[in-house]
Amino acid sequence: SYGADTARLFVLSDSPPDRDVIWSDEGAQGAWRFIQRLWRLTGELGRVAAPVGAEPPAEFHDLALAVRKATHRSIAQASENIERLRFNSAIARIREFANELTSALDAVTETPVPDDLAFAFREAADALIRLVAPMTPHVAEECWADLGHGGLVVEAAWPVADPTLVAQEMISLPVQVNGRKRAEILVAHDADEETIRKEALAQDGVQRAMEGKPLKKFILVPKRIVNVVV
Repeated sequence: SYGADTARLFVLSDSPPDRDVIWSDEGAQGAWRFIQRLWRLTGELGRVAAPVGAEPPAEFHDLALAVRKATHRSIAQASENIERLRFNSAIARIREFANELTSALDAVTETPVPDDLAFAFREAADALIRLVAPMTPHVAEECWADLGHGGLVVEAAWPVADPTLVAQEMISLPVQVNGRKRAEILVAHDADEETIRKEALAQDGVQRAMEGKPLKKFILVPKRIVNVVV
Protein backbone atom coordinates (compact mmCIF):
# COMPACT_ATOMS: atom_id res chain seq x y z
CA SER A 1 0.00 0.00 0.00
CA TYR A 2 1.02 3.63 -0.43
CA GLY A 3 0.74 3.98 3.35
CA ALA A 4 3.45 1.35 3.74
CA ASP A 5 5.61 3.22 1.21
CA THR A 6 5.12 6.45 3.15
CA ALA A 7 6.22 4.82 6.40
CA ARG A 8 9.24 3.20 4.74
CA LEU A 9 10.30 6.46 3.06
CA PHE A 10 9.89 8.36 6.33
CA VAL A 11 11.99 5.89 8.31
CA LEU A 12 14.77 5.71 5.72
CA SER A 13 15.01 9.45 5.10
CA ASP A 14 14.78 10.42 8.78
CA SER A 15 17.22 7.88 10.22
CA PRO A 16 20.79 9.15 10.68
CA PRO A 17 23.39 6.45 11.35
CA ASP A 18 23.20 4.82 14.79
CA ARG A 19 20.26 6.97 15.90
CA ASP A 20 16.64 6.20 16.65
CA VAL A 21 13.91 7.43 14.33
CA ILE A 22 12.23 10.55 15.64
CA TRP A 23 8.56 10.13 14.72
CA SER A 24 6.64 13.27 13.87
CA ASP A 25 3.45 14.14 12.03
CA GLU A 26 5.36 16.67 9.93
CA GLY A 27 7.91 14.08 8.80
CA ALA A 28 5.24 11.54 7.86
CA GLN A 29 3.27 14.20 5.97
CA GLY A 30 6.41 15.20 4.07
CA ALA A 31 6.98 11.60 2.99
CA TRP A 32 3.33 11.28 1.90
CA ARG A 33 3.53 14.51 -0.10
CA PHE A 34 6.54 13.18 -1.97
CA ILE A 35 4.69 9.93 -2.76
CA GLN A 36 1.83 11.97 -4.22
CA ARG A 37 4.24 14.19 -6.12
CA LEU A 38 6.04 11.15 -7.55
CA TRP A 39 2.74 9.84 -8.88
CA ARG A 40 1.84 13.16 -10.52
CA LEU A 41 5.32 13.60 -11.97
CA THR A 42 5.19 10.12 -13.50
CA GLY A 43 1.94 11.00 -15.25
CA GLU A 44 3.37 14.27 -16.58
CA LEU A 45 6.52 12.56 -17.86
CA GLY A 46 4.54 9.73 -19.43
CA ARG A 47 2.54 12.18 -21.52
CA VAL A 48 5.64 13.65 -23.21
CA ALA A 49 8.06 10.70 -23.12
CA ALA A 50 8.98 8.53 -26.07
CA PRO A 51 7.48 5.02 -26.18
CA VAL A 52 9.08 2.22 -24.18
CA GLY A 53 12.12 0.90 -26.07
CA ALA A 54 12.52 3.96 -28.32
CA GLU A 55 15.91 4.31 -29.97
CA PRO A 56 18.00 7.39 -29.11
CA PRO A 57 18.17 10.09 -31.79
CA ALA A 58 21.43 11.03 -33.47
CA GLU A 59 21.94 14.19 -31.39
CA PHE A 60 20.60 15.98 -28.34
CA HIS A 61 20.03 19.70 -27.99
CA ASP A 62 20.32 21.90 -24.88
CA LEU A 63 17.27 20.96 -22.81
CA ALA A 64 17.38 17.27 -23.75
CA LEU A 65 21.09 17.13 -22.92
CA ALA A 66 20.49 18.83 -19.58
CA VAL A 67 17.79 16.26 -18.73
CA ARG A 68 20.09 13.39 -19.66
CA LYS A 69 22.95 14.78 -17.56
CA ALA A 70 20.62 15.18 -14.57
CA THR A 71 19.45 11.59 -15.08
CA HIS A 72 22.89 10.03 -15.19
CA ARG A 73 24.21 12.23 -12.39
CA SER A 74 21.32 11.03 -10.24
CA ILE A 75 21.94 7.39 -11.17
CA ALA A 76 25.60 7.71 -10.18
CA GLN A 77 24.94 9.45 -6.87
CA ALA A 78 21.90 7.47 -5.75
CA SER A 79 23.52 4.15 -6.69
CA GLU A 80 26.65 4.94 -4.72
CA ASN A 81 24.63 5.96 -1.67
CA ILE A 82 22.42 2.85 -1.82
CA GLU A 83 25.49 0.61 -2.12
CA ARG A 84 26.86 2.26 1.04
CA LEU A 85 23.47 1.89 2.77
CA ARG A 86 23.15 5.67 2.89
CA PHE A 87 19.44 5.61 2.08
CA ASN A 88 18.76 9.09 3.42
CA SER A 89 21.36 10.56 1.05
CA ALA A 90 19.96 8.50 -1.83
CA ILE A 91 16.45 9.80 -1.15
CA ALA A 92 17.75 13.37 -0.97
CA ARG A 93 19.32 12.96 -4.42
CA ILE A 94 16.12 11.42 -5.82
CA ARG A 95 14.13 14.39 -4.48
CA GLU A 96 16.57 16.76 -6.20
CA PHE A 97 16.18 14.74 -9.40
CA ALA A 98 12.41 15.12 -9.18
CA ASN A 99 12.88 18.89 -8.82
CA GLU A 100 15.12 18.97 -11.89
CA LEU A 101 12.59 17.03 -13.95
CA THR A 102 9.78 19.33 -12.84
CA SER A 103 11.83 22.34 -13.96
CA ALA A 104 12.55 20.67 -17.30
CA LEU A 105 8.86 19.99 -17.87
CA ASP A 106 8.08 23.61 -17.06
CA ALA A 107 10.61 24.67 -19.72
CA VAL A 108 8.84 22.76 -22.51
CA THR A 109 7.46 25.28 -25.00
CA GLU A 110 6.14 23.07 -27.80
CA THR A 111 4.05 19.94 -28.15
CA PRO A 112 4.60 17.33 -29.25
CA VAL A 113 8.08 17.65 -27.83
CA PRO A 114 11.08 17.07 -30.14
CA ASP A 115 12.33 13.49 -30.47
CA ASP A 116 15.52 14.14 -28.51
CA LEU A 117 13.62 15.59 -25.56
CA ALA A 118 11.00 12.83 -25.69
CA PHE A 119 13.78 10.23 -25.46
CA ALA A 120 15.43 12.14 -22.59
CA PHE A 121 12.14 12.24 -20.66
CA ARG A 122 11.61 8.49 -21.23
CA GLU A 123 15.11 7.73 -19.97
CA ALA A 124 14.60 10.05 -16.98
CA ALA A 125 11.18 8.67 -16.03
CA ASP A 126 12.35 5.06 -16.17
CA ALA A 127 15.47 5.87 -14.14
CA LEU A 128 13.52 7.82 -11.52
CA ILE A 129 11.16 4.93 -10.82
CA ARG A 130 13.91 2.31 -10.76
CA LEU A 131 15.93 4.44 -8.32
CA VAL A 132 13.04 5.00 -5.95
CA ALA A 133 11.71 1.43 -6.11
CA PRO A 134 13.83 0.03 -3.22
CA MET A 135 12.38 2.70 -0.91
CA THR A 136 8.79 2.83 -2.23
CA PRO A 137 8.10 -0.54 -3.90
CA HIS A 138 4.30 -0.31 -4.05
CA VAL A 139 3.95 3.08 -5.71
CA ALA A 140 6.97 2.33 -7.91
CA GLU A 141 5.20 -0.66 -9.44
CA GLU A 142 2.11 1.47 -10.15
CA CYS A 143 4.25 4.20 -11.72
CA TRP A 144 6.20 1.64 -13.77
CA ALA A 145 2.99 0.26 -15.23
CA ASP A 146 1.68 3.79 -15.82
CA LEU A 147 4.80 4.48 -17.89
CA GLY A 148 3.82 1.66 -20.23
CA HIS A 149 5.98 -1.22 -19.00
CA GLY A 150 4.53 -4.70 -19.09
CA GLY A 151 6.76 -6.32 -16.48
CA LEU A 152 7.59 -5.43 -12.89
CA VAL A 153 10.08 -2.76 -11.93
CA VAL A 154 11.54 -5.14 -9.35
CA GLU A 155 12.58 -7.37 -12.27
CA ALA A 156 14.05 -4.50 -14.31
CA ALA A 157 17.81 -4.06 -14.53
CA TRP A 158 19.30 -1.40 -12.30
CA PRO A 159 20.11 1.77 -14.29
CA VAL A 160 23.76 2.37 -15.15
CA ALA A 161 25.24 5.86 -15.41
CA ASP A 162 26.85 6.78 -18.72
CA PRO A 163 30.37 7.95 -17.78
CA THR A 164 30.49 10.33 -20.74
CA LEU A 165 27.47 12.20 -19.33
CA VAL A 166 28.71 12.12 -15.74
CA ALA A 167 32.42 12.84 -16.17
CA GLN A 168 32.13 16.61 -16.53
CA GLU A 169 29.22 16.83 -14.10
CA MET A 170 30.64 15.11 -11.01
CA ILE A 171 33.72 15.43 -8.85
CA SER A 172 35.01 13.27 -6.01
CA LEU A 173 36.05 15.05 -2.82
CA PRO A 174 37.97 13.47 0.08
CA VAL A 175 36.57 14.35 3.51
CA GLN A 176 38.96 14.74 6.44
CA VAL A 177 38.06 14.91 10.12
CA ASN A 178 40.74 16.61 12.20
CA GLY A 179 43.28 16.04 9.44
CA ARG A 180 42.55 12.35 8.74
CA LYS A 181 40.65 11.12 5.70
CA ARG A 182 37.40 9.49 6.76
CA ALA A 183 35.28 9.42 3.61
CA GLU A 184 34.95 10.42 -0.03
CA ILE A 185 31.87 11.99 -1.57
CA LEU A 186 30.61 12.33 -5.13
CA VAL A 187 28.98 15.71 -5.82
CA ALA A 188 28.06 17.88 -8.78
CA HIS A 189 30.99 20.01 -9.91
CA ASP A 190 28.96 23.16 -9.27
CA ALA A 191 27.44 22.04 -5.94
CA ASP A 192 27.24 24.84 -3.38
CA GLU A 193 28.95 24.68 0.01
CA GLU A 194 25.76 23.86 1.91
CA THR A 195 25.05 20.84 -0.32
CA ILE A 196 28.62 19.59 0.09
CA ARG A 197 28.46 20.18 3.84
CA LYS A 198 25.28 18.10 4.23
CA GLU A 199 26.67 15.27 2.13
CA ALA A 200 30.03 15.24 3.94
CA LEU A 201 28.54 15.29 7.44
CA ALA A 202 26.11 12.50 6.56
CA GLN A 203 28.87 9.97 5.81
CA ASP A 204 29.20 7.07 8.23
CA GLY A 205 32.97 7.45 8.54
CA VAL A 206 32.62 11.14 9.34
CA GLN A 207 29.88 10.48 11.89
CA ARG A 208 32.03 7.88 13.65
CA ALA A 209 35.10 10.11 13.69
CA MET A 210 33.12 13.02 15.13
CA GLU A 211 32.01 10.80 18.04
CA GLY A 212 29.02 13.01 18.73
CA LYS A 213 31.17 16.10 19.23
CA PRO A 214 29.88 19.44 17.93
CA LEU A 215 31.25 20.80 14.68
CA LYS A 216 33.77 23.57 15.29
CA LYS A 217 34.70 24.41 11.74
CA PHE A 218 33.85 23.30 8.20
CA ILE A 219 36.50 24.11 5.61
CA LEU A 220 35.91 23.56 1.91
CA VAL A 221 38.72 23.90 -0.58
CA PRO A 222 36.64 24.14 -3.79
CA LYS A 223 36.94 21.10 -6.07
CA ARG A 224 39.78 19.69 -3.92
CA ILE A 225 39.02 18.65 -0.34
CA VAL A 226 36.70 18.99 2.65
CA ASN A 227 37.99 19.47 6.19
CA VAL A 228 35.82 18.93 9.27
CA VAL A 229 37.16 20.14 12.61
CA VAL A 230 35.63 19.00 15.93
